[in-house]
Amino acid sequence: RAFWGWLNAVFNKVDHERIRAVGPDRAASEWLLRCGALVRYQGSPKWQQDYNGLPTGPLGKYKIEAINATDSCIMYRGFDYLDGLEHVTDIRLEKCMYIQDECLQRLSQTNNLQKSLQQLKIISCGNVTDKGILALHRLTNLEYLYLSDLPGIREKETTFRVLQQALPNLELELDLE
Repeated sequence: RAFWGWLNAVFNKVDHERIRAVGPDRAASEWLLRCGALVRYQGSPKWQQDYNGLPTGPLGKYKIEAINATDSCIMYRGFDYLDGLEHVTDIRLEKCMYIQDECLQRLSQTNNLQKSLQQLKIISCGNVTDKGILALHRLTNLEYLYLSDLPGIREKETTFRVLQQALPNLELELDLE
């Protein structure tokens, strides 16, 4: 188990040279696919899941629009890859064992995501607590937030009231026990 944790940490190591060389969307695609996530590009209905099948073309041609990190090993140390993404409207974090409050805080502090992100789903991420959910208040263009199976959320009513006050246009859907 320790070996897999080490390997996952290696997969999440940010390569700033690579970001400069191939652009933020390509570098983030490589990171996400390496970690088992899927990406969808602007203008495409199809999810990209094969690392070796990543589309080629001129620098900046393919812009990530959606990320599905279900069962992936993305972790905080890789979140620098998100900084340059300007077109991400939809993120799904489901059964991500390494997603924790710091990840959601980092996500919500990413300037480009504050402008572009409209939909976020957080499902069965056992390390997420009220603190992480409250950090999402910085995502000012967030229109839809779905939360399900998050046992770390203890102060449901207070947390959701504060979030709704900060983001009055947010549609909040809950499936929490």
